[in-house]
Amino acid sequence: MALYPLLRPFAFALDAERAHRATIGALKLLPAGRPAAPDPILSVQVAGLDFPNPVGLAAGFDKDAEVFRQMLGFGFGFVEVGTLTPLPQSGNPKPRLFRLAEDRAAINRLGFNNDGQSAALTRLRAHRRRGLVGVNIGANKDSADRIADYSAGIAAMTGVADYLTVNISSPNTPGLRTLQTKAALEELLGRLADARQALAGNVPVFLKVAPDLEDGEVETIAATTATHGLDGIIVSNTTVSRPDLASAHRGETGGLSGKPLLDLSTLALRRFRAAAPDGFTLIGAGGIASGSDAYAKIRAGACAVQLYSGLVFEGPGLIRRIKRDLAARLKSDGFTTVTEAIGA
Repeated sequence: MALYPLLRPFAFALDAERAHRATIGALKLLPAGRPAAPDPILSVQVAGLDFPNPVGLAAGFDKDAEVFRQMLGFGFGFVEVGTLTPLPQSGNPKPRLFRLAEDRAAINRLGFNNDGQSAALTRLRAHRRRGLVGVNIGANKDSADRIADYSAGIAAMTGVADYLTVNISSPNTPGLRTLQTKAALEELLGRLADARQALAGNVPVFLKVAPDLEDGEVETIAATTATHGLDGIIVSNTTVSRPDLASAHRGETGGLSGKPLLDLSTLALRRFRAAAPDGFTLIGAGGIASGSDAYAKIRAGACAVQLYSGLVFEGPGLIRRIKRDLAARLKSDGFTTVTEAIGA
């Protein structure tokens, strides 16, 4: 962890996607470490699962379930792998991932590039782990029935996932976000409910949504999700909006993540908290790079948080710092558990 400031200039000398693949390759060489003993104040129950702490790794970092054990060893309370599609796909043409260093941000138009669910399923079955691992599922770009792809993902990954995330909010697969509209969402969630009922086992299922939602859409999504028995919503994916940015890559198309997403995604989280039934599970993602950011998400209504882009700029030591600062803020404000602070 302490070496990251020395290694970062070498990583940043590579284009963003090559640097990411090099990072995954290096992590695969490491043994799966054992995280430090958890601070009891940070433990929280989410959708019936006991999280040692509420700080998770968002989908997109470990797309193919190659290094989830190593990331758990760095101290994440949970790790989400994917997005995984039923069939392998190469994604969009390169270059498709851009590092906006001046803005502490990234833009990607990767397009669900992954080796497919079968390859990840083999890895998840083969490797023992200490910790919670979620699986983020998506649809193939050229699928004739995208909802069937999500049903297939539910069926394939239920046996190896602690929870599942239905990703209908990536801006990089044409037409995918239309599944967030009421009629399409009703059909999707109805068919997913049928797929879940057909399985012997069951795991929590979350819906991952975009931050770019119009008036009324938040209320519709919250009501529809709760009605169809999903366990929660992850707020949010990347944004297609563009605040003022300094980087030369600011004009690239794709989803924007990192620091500029923090306020927009937290506002969306507050809107979902107001619209969702009492006690409905919300997970906050987008722009988290400090304990203060994580705490703001929790106070806005999240029971857990996820990050990714912050690791690019801060390295794995960021996880320990966020947990330490979050625990201090909870204690300072008189909370004895994360649960007490949710939406406070």
